[in-house]
Amino acid sequence: MISEDIIDKVLEKFDTQAIDYEQAVQDFADEQPAIFSYLIGDNEGVFSQDEEDFLLYLALVIYKSVQEAKPGELPIAGEEEISNTEEANWALMETSKAPDFHKRLDIFYEKSPQEDLMAFVEDAIIGEAENEEGEPFTLTAEGREPMFVALKTVIDVLTKS
Repeated sequence: MISEDIIDKVLEKFDTQAIDYEQAVQDFADEQPAIFSYLIGDNEGVFSQDEEDFLLYLALVIYKSVQEAKPGELPIAGEEEISNTEEANWALMETSKAPDFHKRLDIFYEKSPQEDLMAFVEDAIIGEAENEEGEPFTLTAEGREPMFVALKTVIDVLTKS
């Protein structure tokens, strides 16, 4: 399990620029091309530009956290694996009929050992975010579920045994 301490450490490194964001994006694209393509690909009309940027940032935090927790070479995720994992996550989301977004996510916590990463994602997409200019914005209600599913898919393919 990726702990909250590791996630906090990675966030701090981004905040203090100990991790260069642009280099981290390039490394991510080079090391996990299918995941990177998945994140920046078919989101036409689903997310605003701020939301797309935020999605990539959160995915980078997840990626760097997994790297920190599991030093060495991470397996390279393939398109089919990502697609199958995303389908399974959407199917799980559809089984939850709770009207409250937080309650809809309970099923994911029951089925995953990565509670801290999921809590990080949930907190990030519920709270207020900042765009590249440091201006606050709030994720749209329509964007929450797709963003959670996308990031849960990233968590799953990066942390598989």
